[in-house]
Amino acid sequence: MMTAEFWVAVAFVIFMAIVWKVGGFGIMTKGLDGRATRVRHELDEAKRLREEAAAVLADYKRRRTEAEREAETIISSAREEAERAAAEGRQRLDDFIARRTKSAETKIAQAEAKAQAEVRAAAADAAVKVSETILRERMQGDAAQALVRSSLGEIRTRMRA
Repeated sequence: MMTAEFWVAVAFVIFMAIVWKVGGFGIMTKGLDGRATRVRHELDEAKRLREEAAAVLADYKRRRTEAEREAETIISSAREEAERAAAEGRQRLDDFIARRTKSAETKIAQAEAKAQAEVRAAAADAAVKVSETILRERMQGDAAQALVRSSLGEIRTRMRA
């Protein structure tokens, strides 16, 4: 009984009795309970923060998806608008070219008609002058002059028509 291990065991039992008598076990239990409570609160706070972060992440993803969808909508509407404007521009250009072509054709037709009329008038005047010269040389007298004048007036009228 008098061994060192015995005395260590006796000293340990006495020490535990003193700690129990002074209330050391209660203080240790209270400290451990307080630490457990703090750890529990920290875990609850971490869980709340994790849930909040997850909610923020979900909101961010939702907003990003909406923004991407909106960007796609804007791009597609811009493409459609550009295609519509290009088609409208082509249509206006085609209309303008058609109007200009028709106007040019009308002017050409008018110029042709005017040129034909001028050529006819010049031919009629030349024919009348040639006829007048020939008839004056061949016919003589007042009766011939009256006949030449009436014939020339009739020729001018017919040639200009």
